[in-house]
Amino acid sequence: MASAPPAADRVYTHVKQAVLDRRYEGGTLLTEGELAQAVGVSRTPVREALLKLEMEGLLKLYPKKGALVLAVSAQEIADVVETRLLVEEFAVRRAVPAPPALLARLRELLEEQQRRAEVGDLAEVAVTDRCFHAEIVKYAGNQILARLYDQMRDRQLRMGVAVMQSHPDRIAKNITEHAEILERIEAGDAEGAAACVRQHLSWVKVLVRGDAR
Repeated sequence: MASAPPAADRVYTHVKQAVLDRRYEGGTLLTEGELAQAVGVSRTPVREALLKLEMEGLLKLYPKKGALVLAVSAQEIADVVETRLLVEEFAVRRAVPAPPALLARLRELLEEQQRRAEVGDLAEVAVTDRCFHAEIVKYAGNQILARLYDQMRDRQLRMGVAVMQSHPDRIAKNITEHAEILERIEAGDAEGAAACVRQHLSWVKVLVRGDAR
């Protein structure tokens, strides 16, 4: 029988997942006592977990008060989208012509995203959405860029859920746009795929800011 994860790890996982899927939204103040009770641990591992989450930029600790969940700022959105454009346009060009394994994996993720959307599981829609793009980056073969991309994972997931909660009509559009990217990759059209990626990502910044639908 496998042993249970350490108490601090359980708190870390609980809080991080709740922040990423926006059950703990930006501006929420979390207290050590409430978290200790929710996870069933003492306050010491709670402090350890919160310190780690502060280092990751998800929380801001206030002594004797608790931890404030940081909202996603407009600047952060702009920075992430800009970085993603640089990485993903390069990656999708490098991924063409695509090996059969990549095409099969992208089709699988597209189908999974559709299934998750049909049952309204926004957190998992965001996960499969990110995985679709991450697969393309991975297959580009640049390990440094792949690591850079992985470092944006948490920010991407939070933004993805935020967009879908604020603009549920974008869920179907995202899936359609992923299908268009896949079609261009399958057709061996590197520039067409890059153009689809650029158009797809440009909407993220606009939508999260609330400027358009």
